[in-house]
Amino acid sequence: MAEVAVAEVMAELAALEDPKMRAVNEKHGDDHGVNLGRLRELAKRLKTQQELSRRLWETADTAARLLAILVCRPKAFERDELDTMLREARVPKVHDWLVNYVVKKSPHAEELRVAWTADPDAVVASAGWALTTERVAKKPEGLNLAGLLDVIEAEMRDAPDRLQWAMNHCLAQIGIEHAEHRARAIAIGERLEVLKDYPTPPNCTSPFAPVWINEMVRRRHDG
Repeated sequence: MAEVAVAEVMAELAALEDPKMRAVNEKHGDDHGVNLGRLRELAKRLKTQQELSRRLWETADTAARLLAILVCRPKAFERDELDTMLREARVPKVHDWLVNYVVKKSPHAEELRVAWTADPDAVVASAGWALTTERVAKKPEGLNLAGLLDVIEAEMRDAPDRLQWAMNHCLAQIGIEHAEHRARAIAIGERLEVLKDYPTPPNCTSPFAPVWINEMVRRRHDG
């Protein structure tokens, strides 16, 4: 039954493929041409199907893996299974969705956060930092925030793009959420100048940490 379902779902995904959408996505490193709204509609129709999710993931097709993430049961994965999936997820959108929609809801999230943050693979490490950023915002008890700032200060400037982006998000989150570390977080951002010249559309907040921190703090005070 599952195999037939996989073939049917793959045919549906192929029918949703749009060459223009693929061209746009490929600029961001995402090799698929399926509109994400249509993908979510398909996931809603399929509902949660853990076995189908695993089979779709095994195809290694990017659109199928995104759909697999949407129809899975996040808490059903074993720790080592998530670790393997994360290492296979080299496409940015698949990586981001896997971390945000699956790993963050897993009982293994904290154990994986610790392991991944120290991983020599920069893409894997970026997932660890994304999970750390989540804890900075929602459950900072037990985190050594000063120690995190030490690591960011020493390593962020020379980190590969995706790891640098994740570290920068953590830096900003520490500055936004924790007033006692705000001045240091801003000072680190100003000194390292990471993403200072990042092109930012009008009405969007710059990812440059000092600007990001000050803007989010201002909004909270104004709100």
